[in-house]
Amino acid sequence: MEATGTDEVDKLKTKFVSAWNNMKYNENKLLPARSGCTIEDHVIAGNVEEFRKDFISRIWLTYREEFPQIEGSALTTDCGWGCTLRTGQMLLAQGLILHFLGRAWTWPDALNIENSDSESWTSNTVKKFTASFEASLSGERELKTPTMCLKETIGRYSDDREMKNEIYHRKIISWFGDSPLALFGLHQLIEYGKKSGKKAGDWYGPAVVAHILRKAVEEARHPDLQGITIYVAQDCTVYSSDVIDKQCASLASDNTDDKAVIILVPVRLGGERTNADYLEFVKGILSLEYCVGIIGGKPKQSYYFAGFQDDSLIYMDPHYCQSFVDVSIKDFPLETFHCPSPKKMSFRKMDPSCTIGFYCRNVQDFKRASEEITKMLKISSKEKYPLFTFVNGHSRDYDFTSTTTNEEDLFSEDEKERLKRFSTEEFVLL
Repeated sequence: MEATGTDEVDKLKTKFVSAWNNMKYNENKLLPARSGCTIEDHVIAGNVEEFRKDFISRIWLTYREEFPQIEGSALTTDCGWGCTLRTGQMLLAQGLILHFLGRAWTWPDALNIENSDSESWTSNTVKKFTASFEASLSGERELKTPTMCLKETIGRYSDDREMKNEIYHRKIISWFGDSPLALFGLHQLIEYGKKSGKKAGDWYGPAVVAHILRKAVEEARHPDLQGITIYVAQDCTVYSSDVIDKQCASLASDNTDDKAVIILVPVRLGGERTNADYLEFVKGILSLEYCVGIIGGKPKQSYYFAGFQDDSLIYMDPHYCQSFVDVSIKDFPLETFHCPSPKKMSFRKMDPSCTIGFYCRNVQDFKRASEEITKMLKISSKEKYPLFTFVNGHSRDYDFTSTTTNEEDLFSEDEKERLKRFSTEEFVLL
């Protein structure tokens, strides 16, 4: 590696840190995992290596630069505005990992990723990071059509199961690629966001992102994705019959299998600030085997919360601007899609607006999950009413306007009004 003590590197570091401060990004150093951290149902008691492998195996989606231009804008980066879309992508990616690979899966190369630290930056690395904040927002860029090549992968895997897992690992990441044709990539999510009045460069709150993810999954026509759907709670209420209807809906008349579902629940953990009484609730939620994380953050910054340690939340941070990776090529590099080290934040700093995610493999799994979550909500609730509820029946049974949409309008009028309300209530990037 190059020496870090040169004047050039020092100047570039100063310039980078200045830009970093001006953008008001978090400057806390990455913290190593410690014993006692909890990520969903995987409780680690002293085994740091197992915790690191589990954490690093999660898909990390961050700011990117130099990707194909977003239609209708001159933007080729999402630095400074796309963090909530990225945390939403991370939650969805974790749901897909559970769906296709299972909770026990870990990436075989997880512990081979080197930790990154500013003290070991080369001048080239510093230049790249600095340039990401000063990248030009203009200029044409040739769009490449991805040609998926996922039939083969690295030949060093010991058996067919590992080979199949690696194929799905790469396939899931490719669905989040930064190109117009990627099913859950930034370009597609922005297109769905336009239906709610959002555009590239705008701030997206956790509730808005929940609805965008729902539409992205509903509109995905990939054969592998026909067995999963997304349900977004209405006004902090999950209507069980509506969820089961979505799980039993099938595009193929001969397919009688019920679908898996990712349930997204936008909530608010207090008024202007997060109510400390909700700490045990959040810890309880993150401890459930069904939870796939929380889209949240602190004011002006969105994080993907994946676990907790004592009174701190463990999270993955999207606020790193990395170079565009073409996921259409065979054996594209995976390293930048996995976070080498977790970060943590005091619960007191958490912004009250967030979206909680749950994964249920089938209808029976959903019924069990709703019972367990309801019990947890009652235990943790210090108020007369829990933060959100599961109720029997359909939303229409409670005189709510139907949210059925047609192909010409991805969001109903009722949804648009709800999204506008959420947009004004959630935290804003200054």
